[in-house]
Amino acid sequence: MDNDTKQAISIFKALGEENRMKITKILVTENNLCCTEISGELESIAGSTLSHHLKILTDCGILSTYKKGTYKYYQVDHELLKRFAPFVLE
Repeated sequence: MDNDTKQAISIFKALGEENRMKITKILVTENNLCCTEISGELESIAGSTLSHHLKILTDCGILSTYKKGTYKYYQVDHELLKRFAPFVLE
């Protein structure tokens, strides 16, 4: 199996969970949010659960992070989504 196929599988697995799809959609429209800001956009999700979802989305390449002060900010890789899951960008 080639790397593109492996990456596509991990992306589709990640987006197959409803909360991870919601997180991705939030970050498509409002890029560069920290965990607290993302949590405020979701309906009652525990912090540890949100961290777990963010890790999965980061591990498959959908999200990237950068640190500013004590906060970690998340942003979507639009090029990756255009290539593997363009429907998320709509």
